[in-house]
Amino acid sequence: MTGFALVVGAIRLALSAIVRNKLRASLTVLGILIGVTAVVLVTALAGGASASVGSQIDNFGSNLLFINPESVQQSGARGKVTGRLTEGDARAIARDAVSVDRVAPWLSTMGQVVYADKNAATMIAGTTTSYFPMRRFRVGKGDVWTESDEILKTKVCIVGTTVAEKLFGTDDPVGRTVRIGRSPYRIIGVLEPKGNSPFGDDQDDRILMPIGSFRARVMATSPGRVDMLMASATSEQTTGRAQEQITAILRQRHRIPQGRDPDFSVNTQAEFREAQQAIAAVLSALLLSVAAVSLVVGGIGVMNIMLVSVAERTREIGIRLSIGARERDILVQFLIEAIVLSLAGGVLGIVVGSAATVGLGRALGWNAAPSAESIAVAVATSGFIGVVFGFLPARRAASLDPIEALRQE
Repeated sequence: MTGFALVVGAIRLALSAIVRNKLRASLTVLGILIGVTAVVLVTALAGGASASVGSQIDNFGSNLLFINPESVQQSGARGKVTGRLTEGDARAIARDAVSVDRVAPWLSTMGQVVYADKNAATMIAGTTTSYFPMRRFRVGKGDVWTESDEILKTKVCIVGTTVAEKLFGTDDPVGRTVRIGRSPYRIIGVLEPKGNSPFGDDQDDRILMPIGSFRARVMATSPGRVDMLMASATSEQTTGRAQEQITAILRQRHRIPQGRDPDFSVNTQAEFREAQQAIAAVLSALLLSVAAVSLVVGGIGVMNIMLVSVAERTREIGIRLSIGARERDILVQFLIEAIVLSLAGGVLGIVVGSAATVGLGRALGWNAAPSAESIAVAVATSGFIGVVFGFLPARRAASLDPIEALRQE
């Protein structure tokens, strides 16, 4: 009970001293408040940003693998050689890779699309119908082309909502004819809005068509050649096996022996997410270090105020020591006063930081909210700052000589 009574008495004295010096206490609390607000805000917004980007990556497609041609160094006069991917590779993967659900070839370029007196610069791409479920693109109006359209290289296309608004405004574009290059293309569908990709490009600013039609009329390539292949694994658990199977199939088709670098790369969606999480972790650490500086500055403010308080209350300390107070009593009194100031700033910082987080999260469209862990860390940190930066002033007060203290006016 003695220890408990000591703490209760110290808290009462600390609160009394704080009330007597409201302005000084308010300025001290403000320093901690700013630091804790910064910590809560940075932690919550970093988590919200990471979740937002992760959601965009998930929205990009399910269990996707991206197969790209790569330049490889070869001996002799040829030097670097760029790999070659074809629609034949796509068919071989779809046929032989048991862990692969779908494969879609991809060719794209930037071009002008003309309708009446309007035109729009957009991305024009050729692919197959497998692309739509893999990338989670849905047709809101109209329909997707058929397999016969791919075989016959029919002049049909599907437009994104951004392109539709540029060319047709609020009118329905389905059934209208646009000119792409020198060829007329009939619009058979409009994609549902999808928004920006994780890489920042507008996924609604595009025109899709059968890859044969694209190669025949928009951008000629060597037979069957593609810019990229996209594949989807049968499940999230089989993505690694699908990557291995695709690598083995393409090594065999491209006649690349073991030990030599392949002329292609196979990247998974999980790798994109890991890269995003690594970047988010680095940015969070950087921002938290900046917020930590604010907390240190607030702690220095607590120490300065407490040193001033000790200097002003020297006579009071001398009186307490002369009537029987022990050094421990004085140490606990001033230490608790510093902790109370720090915790008050911490609690207010949590309230302000939480409100700011919710407001900024809504403004940015993120699901940002302070976690229980970040709040607990903020409270613990503010208390720790009170102990660390309050100990020196408290120790100085406890070590005063009673006689010398009583001589102070």
